[in-house]
Amino acid sequence: MASILKETQSIKEAVTLINAIDVNKFSRLISRIIQKLHLKGERPFSEEEEQKLQTALAMDKQALNLVLETSAFVLEQAVYHNVKPSSLKQQLQGISMNPDKAEAFSQTWSTSGPELVDRLKRNIFAPKKLDFVSWQLNLQMAQSSQARLKSPNAVLQLGLHNEDSQMESSSCTLPNHPLSWSF
Repeated sequence: MASILKETQSIKEAVTLINAIDVNKFSRLISRIIQKLHLKGERPFSEEEEQKLQTALAMDKQALNLVLETSAFVLEQAVYHNVKPSSLKQQLQGISMNPDKAEAFSQTWSTSGPELVDRLKRNIFAPKKLDFVSWQLNLQMAQSSQARLKSPNAVLQLGLHNEDSQMESSSCTLPNHPLSWSF
């Protein structure tokens, strides 16, 4: 399998920092990250919690942010590529991550990964979601000047939901010309 992680300078720095963290603390850290990864725009830790983490892990704010963002990136890549836990472990060791930290990622991914994938599948990536389709077809067969007229007129109604759960409805009337749709 092709590598899901490129060994950039930032990843090398993050791996060095991750390798210095106690494995038990690191396991809890990535467990928290994977629980919050599906939430848009929400950080896994509050400002207060991040300050406590800085003290507990003996890191400055910039180093902690690098560790958190890189850990989230690794998990996002695992989701995107739907990688197996053993392959994830192997690839992390390939970028010089200690085997115990790679195992922590692998264990977290195997226990919480499927649930994360399901949650992300349910997320709406588009600003609007199609909720229902309604249609009506009218056929005008004649009028006073023409006895054999066949003029179709179609009306489509689309019900859309915003992310805010607001309902919108759009209608479209198709012009009077022969319809030829193929499915």
